[in-house]
Amino acid sequence: MTASYSGARYSRPLIVLHWFTLLLLVGVYGFIEARELFEKGTDVRELMKAMHFMLGLTVLLTVMLRLFFRLRSNTPAIEPAPHWLMNRVAQLVHLLLYVLMIGMPIAGWMILSAAGKPVPFYGLELPALIAENKDLADTIKETHKTIGNLGYFLIAIHALAGVYHHHVRRDNTLLRMLPGRKN
Repeated sequence: MTASYSGARYSRPLIVLHWFTLLLLVGVYGFIEARELFEKGTDVRELMKAMHFMLGLTVLLTVMLRLFFRLRSNTPAIEPAPHWLMNRVAQLVHLLLYVLMIGMPIAGWMILSAAGKPVPFYGLELPALIAENKDLADTIKETHKTIGNLGYFLIAIHALAGVYHHHVRRDNTLLRMLPGRKN
């Protein structure tokens, strides 16, 4: 199938922030998984957890910046246009990804706050969001862990959809967000 595309792409800031967010998420998930390689209470394990927290909060800030640019720009059309149902599923997945990228860092901040632990952020200590409550910290932590595991699925669906659009549908979905190309 050969199609002619208008070449419309997302803005450069959105493209950069999209791929930077991916790198941050690799770090967030990588550090929290890698901590399991080290014994509880060791300095390296605590460093891995601190990096997880700090990168998670960096995701939150990056997503806020992405939303700022996103609300100020147009969404380039997918050519050829997909079925309306495919658009709705994509919108739902994007919404869930944004909920994940905003909600999870806030939940992590709440976990540390409720546990009475410091909230590290690149040499700063952020204020507690909620009062100390160990039972609440445990509850939020379990929810955070469950949703984090669902995040793997959401991220995979998003990535596989890009590959599907590019190699099967042969539309411009992926091309709109690839770095290094001119508009």
